Amino acid sequence: MPDVSMPILIFVAIVVLYLLNSIKILREYERGVIFRLGRALPTPKGPGIILVFRPFDQMVRISLRQQVFVVPPQDVITRDNVTLKVDAVVTLYVVNPNAAAIKVVDYVYQTSQLAQTTLRSVLGEVELDEVLSHREKLNLRIQTIIDQRTEPFGVKVISVEVKQVDLPEQMQRAMAKQAEAEREKRSKIIHAEGEFNAAQKLVDAAALLATEPMTLQLRYLQTLTEIGVEKNTTIVFPLPLEMMTLFNKLGVTAMNKAEAEKQ
Repeated sequence: MPDVSMPILIFVAIVVLYLLNSIKILREYERGVIFRLGRALPTPKGPGIILVFRPFDQMVRISLRQQVFVVPPQDVITRDNVTLKVDAVVTLYVVNPNAAAIKVVDYVYQTSQLAQTTLRSVLGEVELDEVLSHREKLNLRIQTIIDQRTEPFGVKVISVEVKQVDLPEQMQRAMAKQAEAEREKRSKIIHAEGEFNAAQKLVDAAALLATEPMTLQLRYLQTLTEIGVEKNTTIVFPLPLEMMTLFNKLGVTAMNKAEAEKQ
């Protein structure tokens, strides 16, 4: 009788090797989209150990981790006809592995192209001042538009950040002049407010001194003390207000007498 054990052993070895080759290990952040006879299974496989029976099954690995890519600098013309070069950073991750594997060839490339066109269209609808001062609002608007357009192929865009805005040299000089003029305006306003406050305080001080004439004499003495501390060579003699009043009265009396003699 012929020995049939050898073919059986060979068959068993082939089956064992086939099964070992069918074992695939997916990491925690990976999912395997299985195409069985060309049709995708309803749910992706993984993580852990899965079986892929080739040639009937084919597997496409999809990563669920966040991915970041830079949108190349785009030439943008704002609503007030200013030419800019703007780039951005987009962060995304896959929420539906089957859609990401079936509906697009490369979901990262597809999202990148959508980000470029959306960036140009959104920034072209606003003025330069809004691009510079309301960047968070524009980032949110761009992110919402891109996320709506990537949802059909299972990609979630979680953030879009405008990275850099390059202005033409002439515009930079104009903005520098504008900022300088604005600072000069603020400086003049502050100086005028200081002068007004000082004048107001002097008016209040004069009103207060008028209630008590002796306070002015005390102020003279205080001023003399301050000058003496600085060791100046100039000597200041305070003149009492009563003496000034007396001189004025004598002057008026003399003028009246002179007029009377002429008559």
